[in-house]
Amino acid sequence: MGRHMTRWTRFGGLLVTAALLTACGGGGGGSSSSGDVQTAVRGAAQATGLDRFLLYPNPIVRTDGQYEVGIKAYADAYYEAIDPTNTKDTLAKWKAANNIGVTTGGHVEHSVIIGDQRDLGYGRRMTAHQNPDGSMAFMVENYLVGAYGGYTPLNLEAAIQRVPQWHLGTNAIEFSPGPAAGTGGRPADANFVKFYTFDPVTGERLTTLSLDGRPAKAMPTVCISCHGGRGDPLTPPDAASGKPLFPLVMSSYSQHRGDVAAQLHPFEPASFDFSTIPGFSRAEQEPAIKAINRMVLCSLPLPVGTNKATAPAEDQCRRVATQHEYQGVAATHLKDMYGGPGLPNPSTFTTDTYVEPTWAAAGQSALYLNVQANACRVCHLLRGTGNQSDIDFETFQKFDGYKARIKAHVADRGNMPLAKLIYDKYWSTPSMFQTMGTYLTSDLSGSGFATGFADGAAMPGRPIADPGPARVVRQGATSLSAGMSLYATAFQWTLQGGPVGGAVLANATTANPTFTATQDGTYVVQLVASNASGASSAPASLTIVVDNGLPYAPSALRFADVKAVLQDAAPGSGLCTSCHQPGGDGAVIPPIWYTDYDRSGTGNGATNDAWFYTELRGRINFTDIVASPLLRKPSNNHHNGGLRQGFDDRLAPGAAGRAGYDLVLNWILNGAPYQ
Repeated sequence: MGRHMTRWTRFGGLLVTAALLTACGGGGGGSSSSGDVQTAVRGAAQATGLDRFLLYPNPIVRTDGQYEVGIKAYADAYYEAIDPTNTKDTLAKWKAANNIGVTTGGHVEHSVIIGDQRDLGYGRRMTAHQNPDGSMAFMVENYLVGAYGGYTPLNLEAAIQRVPQWHLGTNAIEFSPGPAAGTGGRPADANFVKFYTFDPVTGERLTTLSLDGRPAKAMPTVCISCHGGRGDPLTPPDAASGKPLFPLVMSSYSQHRGDVAAQLHPFEPASFDFSTIPGFSRAEQEPAIKAINRMVLCSLPLPVGTNKATAPAEDQCRRVATQHEYQGVAATHLKDMYGGPGLPNPSTFTTDTYVEPTWAAAGQSALYLNVQANACRVCHLLRGTGNQSDIDFETFQKFDGYKARIKAHVADRGNMPLAKLIYDKYWSTPSMFQTMGTYLTSDLSGSGFATGFADGAAMPGRPIADPGPARVVRQGATSLSAGMSLYATAFQWTLQGGPVGGAVLANATTANPTFTATQDGTYVVQLVASNASGASSAPASLTIVVDNGLPYAPSALRFADVKAVLQDAAPGSGLCTSCHQPGGDGAVIPPIWYTDYDRSGTGNGATNDAWFYTELRGRINFTDIVASPLLRKPSNNHHNGGLRQGFDDRLAPGAAGRAGYDLVLNWILNGAPYQ
């Protein structure tokens, strides 16, 4: 150990260090023989994305333009929720609170050192601890040699040798009750996942973190974006503390602020790199990895309705989920790594050849192996609830149901895969991006699946015109916007159709032209976007229905109007409160409620409306309006409540069957003002 440490300290150059490691007989060795991960080529990816890695597709755009889930205030509110007295604000305190190092009296602890090839590219020293009460803690020291980029075995050796120069920081995860568990009607046994990160030198808890060389983003967003967690907005200032509070997920079992419904990942040995240094080979570390995976299994809930009396022995440590939670889908995959229920095998099976049966039946084995298993599964398998689980992508039917959104995120926007290392690996590996491109361009409607897209195999970074969604307006002036267009700096709008002489466009070469109509009718406006290099987008059309009988002026819409639609008090109501209310509809409890109740704990109706408005604004994606859950869910897109009255967006703007959709959309297009 000392010989390696001396050489690491003496030489700072990466190439010199690599040569020394080879001479010393160390190094990672790339002993992961499954072949399911290839080392990524360092340098720029072949595609240019939005560079919003480890943020949600809806990062919640604040009125000041910042992404709320990425700013320090988000982390401050999070730690005030899960550690209000700062008993874990240093690594030393956190380790003591979680009994790290204690191995007697029913405490169990395991450690492994691996190369994380698939996720973030680090060398990782991990310690996993399970307490007698079933709570757990996981501590990971991360090591990265040189600049951010693709995985290198040097990262693994840096972790083995514990070289301070390359120690980025220490991440930590707890599975434990919140500080308010057992009070205020909260269950005492509600363990949930919590995230920490600590400075590598001082050991102090950090509130923001960069995992990929990009600007630092807030905790816990950088973690929960791939651990199945939600990214809801903070509340307005609390009356008692004067500070915004971290959101409360109304359908959670814990009913605790700070419970973001995140989960623990199963550890797939086939995706790790192992060392040739004695003590750190795959065979030598396999038993500890299996033991850690047994801990992870204990954190994953059993599906609702499970009879624990008949469940396998390894499942007796698992709580049965409510209908409104994650149903522990990853447990099936975890068990498959060990030969199925019962975990009978001492070592893992190779998982690089496993194909979920519905994918194979649909003829999509290559898509599963090359894309789903390598770029999607690790994050998506931890998402979904018993009420709506399509987002877990477990079956091909679920994956295919998102085909249009997958194309938008992967081929157009370039914000999926959501982690930079996997994004670069995806676009530098032909078997990945070409297989996905074939799927996205293919018309599978003859087999009962989705149609394809002509540009589904394109790489992000090309200009894409987006004039916004089709809408209904009154006669007069309406401001249009190209603000959601991608990778574009210049715009050309043209009026393509409508009553002759009924409308004009002003400032048609700007991002914000004005459409002025003097006659009712259906108009079509076309937008072409281009960039500084002269590349132009395909034309995109916007349908504008002008109806001077529209019962509201779009520019006059306020939160109160939208609240009336959600609460069924307006024509074209969506009947949303049949589920979005305390207790739900008796079967379904959504994570946000639309009825009036004492959200702020003040009894003040105006204050509670402000809190309601803030929650609702978090359901709007201002970077991609049609993707807003506030519009998509009641329109029957992956919504357990199905299509709601007044939200049929298949109809033309202005149709009675989409009156609620039109009103909410016009409010959003107007900036979603409160008053």
